[in-house]
Amino acid sequence: MNEPIRTQWQIRCAFNGFCKQVLKREAMNAHRDTKRQQLREVTFSDLSPQEEKQLFVYDQYFADDEAEKYFVVGGKEITAKLLAEALRSLPEEKREAVLLYYFFDMSETEIAKLNNIPRTTVRYRRTSSFELLKRYLEEHAYDCTDW
Repeated sequence: MNEPIRTQWQIRCAFNGFCKQVLKREAMNAHRDTKRQQLREVTFSDLSPQEEKQLFVYDQYFADDEAEKYFVVGGKEITAKLLAEALRSLPEEKREAVLLYYFFDMSETEIAKLNNIPRTTVRYRRTSSFELLKRYLEEHAYDCTDW
C-alpha cells in the first residue's frame, strides 16, 4: 500500500522539476530577447537630423501664402476660421451632436447612448443646428465678387 503513494510522490517531484526547468529556460529566453532588442535600440539623442525627420509628419495646411485659405459657396467666401466660429456659436449640446456625427463618424444611436438621451433628440439637435449654422454664415461671410 505504501508503493502507490511513493509513485505519486515521484511523479509529483518529476513534474515539479520539469516545471522549474521550463520556467528557467523561458526566463533565459526572455533575457536573451531583451538583450537583443537593447542592442538594436537607439536613443533619440543618437539620431541624426535626417533620421529624426523620418519619425514624424506634420500637415502644412495653409502654410504658404499661395495656398487657398477659403472656399466659395453660393457666392459667399467661407474661411476655416469663420466655420470654426460658426460651430462655436452653437449651443454646446448641438455642437457636440454635429461634431460627433460628422467628424467622429458616430451614429445617432451611439451619440444617444453616450449622452443618455433619446435618438430623436440627437437627430433634432443635429438637424436644427444646420439652420443656426446657415444663418451665422450668411450674416458673417463675405460676398465674393469672383463668383
